[in-house]
Amino acid sequence: MDKKQKQILAVITILSFAILGLWGIDTGQNYYMVSEIKENIDDFEGNDINTMGAIKQGTLDVKPGNITFMLQDIEQPEKYIEVEYTGDLPPNLEEGKELSIEGKIDRQGNLKAEKIVMGCPSKYSE
Repeated sequence: MDKKQKQILAVITILSFAILGLWGIDTGQNYYMVSEIKENIDDFEGNDINTMGAIKQGTLDVKPGNITFMLQDIEQPEKYIEVEYTGDLPPNLEEGKELSIEGKIDRQGNLKAEKIVMGCPSKYSE
């Protein structure tokens, strides 16, 4: 194999890995604010959603196999929805902390969380 063929093979290999690596990335994920979900709850019922907010003070209830809390809109703190999560306890789960959630809205307007990702703690916080 000459030098030019090796270069072409290398480029094709790199492009193949890049395409395979990007194949699984979902760029169509939309995040909805808690206030938007509350105002249009019927539109979200039964659908997969992504949202973010903060755990409302005084609402976090952690029991074995079941975590519940109120997810508060960051921009409109008077708007919140109830969240139920049955997965593993996320690290750093505390009231007032910001997080993002993937899940479904049930008939009662509650969010059945399937995945919780805590916001990263700032290294500059006091």
